[in-house]
Amino acid sequence: MTKGRYANIIVDISHEKVDKPFQYKIPEKLQGKLAEGMCVQIPFGMGNRLRKGYVVEITDQAQFPDEKQKLIAGIVNDSMQVEADLVRLAAWMKQTYGSTMIAALKTVLPVKQTIKHKEKRTILRRLTEEETRSLLGECIRKHQTAKARVLEELCREGALPYELVTGKLNVSPATLKSLQEQGVIAVERENYYRNPVKVDTNRESGKTLSPEQAKICSEVLADFDQQDRKTYLIHGITGSGKTEVYLALIEGMIQRGKQCIMLIPEIALTYQTLLRFYKRFGDRVSVMNSTLSAGEKYDQCERAKKGEIDVIIGPRSALFVPFPNLGMIVIDEEHEPSYKSETMPRYHARETAAYLAAQKHASLVLGSATPSLEAYYRAKEGRYELFTLDRRLTGGALAPVSVIDLRKELRSGNRSIFSRKLQELMEDRIRKKEQIMLFLNRRGYAGFVSCRSCGFVMKCPHCDVSLSQHMGGIMVCHYCGYETVQPKKCPSCASPYILGFKAGTQQIEQQLLKQFPDIRVLRMDADTTRTKDSYEKILTAFAQKEADVLVGTQMIVKGHDFPNVTLVGVLAADLSLNDSDYRAGERTFQLLTQAAGRAGRGAKPGEALIQTYRPEHYSIIRAAAQDYEAFYEEEILYRELGAYPPAAHMLAVLITAPDEERGGDLAGRVAAIARAEAEGGMEARVIGPAKASIGKINDIHRFVIYCKSSDYGRLTAIKDKIEQEGALMDLKDENIQFDFDPIDRY
Repeated sequence: MTKGRYANIIVDISHEKVDKPFQYKIPEKLQGKLAEGMCVQIPFGMGNRLRKGYVVEITDQAQFPDEKQKLIAGIVNDSMQVEADLVRLAAWMKQTYGSTMIAALKTVLPVKQTIKHKEKRTILRRLTEEETRSLLGECIRKHQTAKARVLEELCREGALPYELVTGKLNVSPATLKSLQEQGVIAVERENYYRNPVKVDTNRESGKTLSPEQAKICSEVLADFDQQDRKTYLIHGITGSGKTEVYLALIEGMIQRGKQCIMLIPEIALTYQTLLRFYKRFGDRVSVMNSTLSAGEKYDQCERAKKGEIDVIIGPRSALFVPFPNLGMIVIDEEHEPSYKSETMPRYHARETAAYLAAQKHASLVLGSATPSLEAYYRAKEGRYELFTLDRRLTGGALAPVSVIDLRKELRSGNRSIFSRKLQELMEDRIRKKEQIMLFLNRRGYAGFVSCRSCGFVMKCPHCDVSLSQHMGGIMVCHYCGYETVQPKKCPSCASPYILGFKAGTQQIEQQLLKQFPDIRVLRMDADTTRTKDSYEKILTAFAQKEADVLVGTQMIVKGHDFPNVTLVGVLAADLSLNDSDYRAGERTFQLLTQAAGRAGRGAKPGEALIQTYRPEHYSIIRAAAQDYEAFYEEEILYRELGAYPPAAHMLAVLITAPDEERGGDLAGRVAAIARAEAEGGMEARVIGPAKASIGKINDIHRFVIYCKSSDYGRLTAIKDKIEQEGALMDLKDENIQFDFDPIDRY
């Protein structure tokens, strides 16, 4: 229990109404008995009507004089434990990642909107078949064709879905109302929850596990039965059957009466993964992702609370589905950067899941072919239990990988996007009617436009970034959406040689069709997957062999399983190495290993080809050899030398301001606060302030300060101090944000 004289309380625990907490005085009888997340009764409003509220913070700082403070009436003991847990989780996120309590609550609480409940309506026949036929004849004589259509169907069926009658039979609601008033039909209404899972398939039992898979399952479930809750890391090469292990573990949990959360990195994986889970567990599985409507999201949370679903699948937001009986959280592809939130609070799903699992007394399972350095480091330290799956279930070996030096290609006169060897291999696969995947780590045309004469680069006037060239001579800023027409002459020196550096998925698609006019190409990137079902349509079409080549950005290399793909080409392996970010090597290794893992997953042997300008880089050498252990040993040395995560912790403090001078001044003051706190025996190093790598976005200036320490708690103390001092500053439009162990540079 937390000590303090006042409690800040959220009165209505619904996402829409959470805008500010109200402060109440803690009466003597409740001193030391309250904790964050507890449900209490409070007098509220003019009439002091007793209402339920949730404690979000206990403090000694009074917002009003004591005589104006109302007293908490008492603790509600029979409140929803699920909601108390969510409030407690939000309080932990606020403290751990730095944000307002309101922002944290809005992250974890389901959106409670006034949504009409979906109704299932059925039209029932109230007359006998003979009476209905008689009435049908009368309607035909009177030329009442709409009524006749309904009655004819009712003679055959007796009961019809309302939507079928108004849609397919084209009968107006007014006609149905008239028949209802005549006593000919009755309309039966039944409330039902929206289920975003629309899969019509037969149930399947689990596959027989290999000895390695069975060992993982039996150990994890035995630990659970002995009340021993741990975090497990499954390091399994691509195609080693990690998903089958997750299915078996979740089945074991369901048999124990528990519910499970299955996190996947992107919506792109939802359909394929969901299909496997749905075949195994039927409609006890649901999905949560950003393409769902508010109504669908709310309904999933209600179904979870009532125990109507056992498994929820989705990206990081699925963590907050309110399961009352959570037994296990599984995070597949745990190395993915999309598990880190880009908005306040900037939480990481892995750490948040660990906290949630501890709160709910649940187990946590992480899985990846290329684990994050953080997870592997903890496994090496013994904080996570490590399991390894190092052979493919199909019995096939990992696809051999060739590295092509693009510098040599250029010297020998090949200016094409495709190396000579890749062209030969593509011709061979097209002839054999096998499929090809081509991966490029960029979207659209994505090339910047510059002058070959003076070097001038076309930049966004509102952001400190170059504009990207798109179709139709348009240039677009990918940060603020600014668009302009590409100039014919250089604005700086009037030279006509102003051109784009093009290396995008659209251009690859065009080159392919130019070189192989008869092939069928599918493209998968941020531009072709904007609609709700676009991922599913593209992946299903490719799986059903409706295309020979799938061209795409990184979303195509993760987790998909196409048995007929025997060639994977990585067209520009080092684009991600050019990022001035300490994680660039790790990201490149992960992407290349994942890409190579897409080849030869069926009975046919596969091959992968990596095209690069930097074939000597250790990330590319280790990815080609698919040797994670060797990559980890080299990369961790570099992290230890630079005091980067996971060898140490980092806190990025981002200061944003519309006025550059005020922003710079605030950044200086914040850096001084951080240094004073760090020098007080904190053993932390403060770097900056400096302009962020993108110094301006949408006319907002950005400054960054980095703090490094081996102790996370020390960085939290620096964050707390900046928050305390910042609350006393006269800030207008300036903003201070925190990001612990940032995934992206600022």
